[in-house]
Amino acid sequence: MTQLQQIPLFPLSVVMFPRGKQELQIFERRYIDLVSQCLRSDSGFGICLLKAGEETLSRQSAQTIHRTGTYARIVDWDQLDNGLLGITVEGLVKFKIDDCWPSDSGVLQAKVAFSAAEKVGAERIELDEDFAALVDLLRNLESHPLVENQKLQIDYNNLWDLGWRLAEMIPIEQEQKQALLDLDDPWERIERIEKLVADLATRD
Repeated sequence: MTQLQQIPLFPLSVVMFPRGKQELQIFERRYIDLVSQCLRSDSGFGICLLKAGEETLSRQSAQTIHRTGTYARIVDWDQLDNGLLGITVEGLVKFKIDDCWPSDSGVLQAKVAFSAAEKVGAERIELDEDFAALVDLLRNLESHPLVENQKLQIDYNNLWDLGWRLAEMIPIEQEQKQALLDLDDPWERIERIEKLVADLATRD
């Protein structure tokens, strides 16, 4: 991990990995301002899974977040048919939170350490035939229309990409996806995914 840097956070009910994409509808003033600032400065924000609380902040509820997330940048934006601002963000690098606090605007701020290894442009880890079944599974999942529309760039011969994309796409609980994001060893992550996929097959 590198030295600490301050970033704004966007708590969500989803887990994001590097090179993944997520479409968001922005309607709260604090996040409209955040998106505007990010577009002006070509900067991004951290996406973290909520442990407790709702995505929309209210006086009756408080947000609690997981300490590992993914820093993302806006790659597309538009006004939606419902009048809301729609943005598409792409994950760039994993981070771990050292400290976080609410700003005056209501947007969480955090001191984070970015991963030196788990990021877009990370050194490739080539695969062998032992992973052919997981590669085939990922290709099948990618062919789903909702995934196809994201136009993901997937390197099927790279252990990082295989782990990231399967972790996002296989039908497991968000807390299980978070546990996969928390792992720093890509080999351990893929082994955990193999077990999860085997459990899903047994359940079916």
